Amino acid sequence: MESFRIVGSSHTSEINFNGDTGVLEIRGRSIPANPIEFYQKVLKWIESYGESPNSETKVVIGLEYFNTSSSKILMDIFRSFERIHNSGKTNLLIVWQYEEEDEDMRDAGLEFQEIMNVNMEIEEVAG
Repeated sequence: MESFRIVGSSHTSEINFNGDTGVLEIRGRSIPANPIEFYQKVLKWIESYGESPNSETKVVIGLEYFNTSSSKILMDIFRSFERIHNSGKTNLLIVWQYEEEDEDMRDAGLEFQEIMNVNMEIEEVAG
């Protein structure tokens, strides 16, 4: 499957999805003016990926900040990955990375982890 990439900015996340390796990364900040419009192509790519995913899929979320409207879209993204996982076509791992001492981002990851029914790790990384 073709890879998908969006270069990040001061308001939008960097998206780097490699369909061949199954490593899908979202990094940076997520405060776009219109998160639905920004993430529409991301959700569409995930849906296509779910039709024939890599046998191992690792989703790495390394956000330094996201706003309330982005949290809804993140939940939609997680639900899309949950459906792919539930299809049995891939072994899915979501890794939520947060910078050391960033308790808000750690707590956000823990909240998503409680809601999701997939294998999700919370990982501290050096800031």
